[in-house]
Amino acid sequence: MRILLIEDDTVLGGAVRDQIAGDGHSVDWVTRLDAAADAMAGAAHDLILLDLMLPDGRGIGFLKALRARGSVTPVIILTALDQVSDRIEGLNAGADDYLVKPFDLAELSARIGSVARRYSGNPNPIITHGGLEIDLAARSIRRDGRPVQLTAREWALFEAFLARPGQLLSKPQLEEKLYSFDVEVESNTIEVHVSRLRKKLGTGVIETERGLGYRLGAP
Repeated sequence: MRILLIEDDTVLGGAVRDQIAGDGHSVDWVTRLDAAADAMAGAAHDLILLDLMLPDGRGIGFLKALRARGSVTPVIILTALDQVSDRIEGLNAGADDYLVKPFDLAELSARIGSVARRYSGNPNPIITHGGLEIDLAARSIRRDGRPVQLTAREWALFEAFLARPGQLLSKPQLEEKLYSFDVEVESNTIEVHVSRLRKKLGTGVIETERGLGYRLGAP
């Protein structure tokens, strides 16, 4: 997934960024609401992590405006505001989850996975696809009973296919999932990673529609 992190605390923001990048997600980190608006105008994000107290305003107003525009992008609030009334306000404004600081980074990873599965239609963390057993929570795969190791970039791409089974994904859509990883996205990056996924998971796991894009193959 490509995640937008809106957090002005540089220590916490860096820790959160490193945690979710280590989980295989790409991360765009901004420290202000105006920068968040610019980031959303320039890219499609799969999930937003939103602090409520920011230098240029409150996150609640940002969230309400987001929902008023019809956006259904999932949002997890990260805040030091721990009163029940604060939680109610956040959830009523359209947040999908609410995590109070300080929090355990492993719990944040679990919350992200849970919200992502709800939106992708896979509430069960373990799914099967042909000879593959995929644990979405642990971000692990077994092929015919044997563990398969994917890099963070390979997982990010495969996760994009799992979230949209049968849907054709264009090369630019897939490239969006890889931006903000440390390595630059080159012109043949998608082809290289699709080839590696086929070697690891099976030749039919990803189908090519020449000139159009790729889709998850039939089980």
